[in-house]
Amino acid sequence: MVSVPFHQIMRSTCPVITIIIHRIWYSRTYSRATYLSILPIILGVGLATYGDYYFTTAGFLLTSAGVLLAAIKTVVSNRLMTGNLALPALEILLRMSPLAAVQSILYAGVIGELSAFLTYVRKGQLTSSVCIALVGNGVIAFLLNVASFQTNKLAGALTIAVCANVKQCLTIVLGIALFDVKVSLLNGAGIVVALLGGAWYSRVELESKGKVKSAARMPCQLPMTVQEMGK
Repeated sequence: MVSVPFHQIMRSTCPVITIIIHRIWYSRTYSRATYLSILPIILGVGLATYGDYYFTTAGFLLTSAGVLLAAIKTVVSNRLMTGNLALPALEILLRMSPLAAVQSILYAGVIGELSAFLTYVRKGQLTSSVCIALVGNGVIAFLLNVASFQTNKLAGALTIAVCANVKQCLTIVLGIALFDVKVSLLNGAGIVVALLGGAWYSRVELESKGKVKSAARMPCQLPMTVQEMGK
């Protein structure tokens, strides 16, 4: 329903949606430098994935809903791990994974994936090597989720959204190195712009957290006594 470049450029707006959610629901603001550092990341992803943009009405609506839900999921997960509950990453996974599994199985049944899988098994195509690959993929997905949730807890929802954009460019770079993927000069420039934007954002966030820690370490001044006031 949508082309891959269109899907990527829509996903690159996730940091903007995350900021809007924080501003509306939690009245949180960011520095001007943070806002400016996000712009080259989005622009870079757009250039890096530039290609044949096309979409249907249903595809546009579903992709927009996916971007909104991805931002909400990141923000809500961060609040669960840093708010009053302060749940660890593995606790979040323990509670979410069964629900996600049920949802996936139901959806697979609706679109016919389960029947296709049964046919695949009956044909004897589910070999031991395929099973090993599936288990390996599951282990990697588990480790990815643990790392993602833990990073979300430590760095914040906006940082996770920004990292997702940088990841798209790194995926293209790995594709060039491993699979000899051909990219145009415009795509290459987009990768560079996005990576520079990610480095700029990281610097802004580190400086911001450094200022917060410095303010927290400042000693509190006690009220002066009457004698001190007289002096």
